Amino acid sequence: MRRLFSRRLFAVLLSAFLLLGFAPAAKADVAGLTPCSESARFQQRAATAKTDQAKARFAMYSQSVCGADGLPHLIVDGRWNHAGDFMLPGIAFLYIAGCIGWAGRNYLRAIRGDKDATMKEIQIDLPLAFKSTLAAATWPLAAFGELTSGKLLEPDDKVTVSPR
Repeated sequence: MRRLFSRRLFAVLLSAFLLLGFAPAAKADVAGLTPCSESARFQQRAATAKTDQAKARFAMYSQSVCGADGLPHLIVDGRWNHAGDFMLPGIAFLYIAGCIGWAGRNYLRAIRGDKDATMKEIQIDLPLAFKSTLAAATWPLAAFGELTSGKLLEPDDKVTVSPR
């Protein structure tokens, strides 16, 4: 009985301390990185900048985090305050790669029925390729539309599987 009371008292006191903020804030650094503005090695590198372009670059990188070498490092741990380091460029890459793939897919589907389809794969029909590229700008919406309508995927009986 006494043990149960002491556990409950400990839990209540711990909750009160945490609720009232008596616990110190934890400041965990990321893989031993420090803000570049506080890194001595980064400041040495910045001091050697001669051109205005280099000085502007060091001013921009001073808001990043640096390693012991004084060079900025990317943080890819999913935190939103580091979204500009990797997530936003990654999404831009996926969008651009998707545009290229969707434009190629549209072009190949457009020439599929032509009698000289093989030649149009070798010598690109530029007006058609330009239309396909412009139409590919909305590829995420088009892909979702085709997925929901069933046009994007082939049925299993039409997919060739090698015998094993």
